[in-house]
Amino acid sequence: MITETISRSEARRLALIRAGLLKPEWTGLPRRAGGGGQRARDAALQIIERFGYLQLDTVAVAGARSHALVLLSRLENFEPQLGEALLQPGEPLFEYWGHEASWLPLDDYPLFGFRRRAYRRHPWWGDLIRQHPKVADKLRRRVQMEGALRSQDMEGRGSRGWWDLKIARKVASALWSAGEFAIRERRNFQRSFDLTERVIPGELLDAEVDESEALPRLLLRALAGHGWASTGTLAQTWRLTHCQPKIRLALEMLRESGEILPCRLLDRDGRATAGWIRPSDLTLAGRAGGLRPRRDRGVLLSPFDPVLWDRNRVRRLFGFEQVLEIFKPAAQRVYGYYCLPVLAGERLVARVDLKAQRKLGSLQVLATHYETDDDAQRVAPAHVNAVKSALERYAGALGLEPYQAL
Repeated sequence: MITETISRSEARRLALIRAGLLKPEWTGLPRRAGGGGQRARDAALQIIERFGYLQLDTVAVAGARSHALVLLSRLENFEPQLGEALLQPGEPLFEYWGHEASWLPLDDYPLFGFRRRAYRRHPWWGDLIRQHPKVADKLRRRVQMEGALRSQDMEGRGSRGWWDLKIARKVASALWSAGEFAIRERRNFQRSFDLTERVIPGELLDAEVDESEALPRLLLRALAGHGWASTGTLAQTWRLTHCQPKIRLALEMLRESGEILPCRLLDRDGRATAGWIRPSDLTLAGRAGGLRPRRDRGVLLSPFDPVLWDRNRVRRLFGFEQVLEIFKPAAQRVYGYYCLPVLAGERLVARVDLKAQRKLGSLQVLATHYETDDDAQRVAPAHVNAVKSALERYAGALGLEPYQAL
């Protein structure tokens, strides 16, 4: 079997092209949103279609949650509040488990039938539906009679913390994970649970595919978003665990059909990492060798951006240690609570810890950490300019005054 090769720089550039972070003529994705109307919504949907998901996250300390940050980093003049309101009745999205809770293209609903069957036993909380049949039946009746039900409207006595959620909310989440409920919409990040048949079109409910068909399609979709990827990255994209033989079989089917090629990533020391690439992307990686991205114009990335959530991949392609320190005590943090990496051209040149002060009308920089160019630990002036332009662009998108360093 012939195995292709790709250099680290080629794989990195290809990843950024497929991620929509380089020039539109290379990415095939829009760069401008045109505000918050239908044009902006359509542009956001194109980006989600490219990856096959938009990961959700609750943290908004930097002024926007991760799903809005991903879109802001790619779309100029995009209104952050639209990033919170994409999931609406009639829109081609649904909410479900990708590698985390995500908004996914609606046409992909049939591909996750295997997961809905597996999650009849909740992945975190066990067999809640059977353990609390009265709660489950009451929720079903309420939703049937009253319509979509928000989490905050459910009965029960709550307490603080995700693991202490009132039981009704846990059971509703279990019913959603199992496919009995679907998320109709989110308002102020609050989910509205409804009967699946009232959210998902009937033709998609009837089109559920077998796992043996779903896995190759999901793996191919993941590869289209990554460019080049290892088997591990492809599996993690959809949280495919404990099914390595099935994944190997699916990848072999795709190879035999000519849809993917085995491809080794060669690092600077000549070491090789096994992976996969689509033939069209192998050609694209070769063509993009003459692409010269601007280095002085930076952009902030969410720590959960599609190019960043796989930390091993980030280290391999960018030589960047992507860390998330939210769950560390403040005294143990090296960089900050919720750091946003700064991309300039093809390099991750810094990370900034931000806090949006809405009442003050400012975006505060709690910390800035630059990547250095050489053993002398010097910070390149171009990196400083990239961070400055990235912060100015982001502050402007949030409607805040230019950032103020503390």
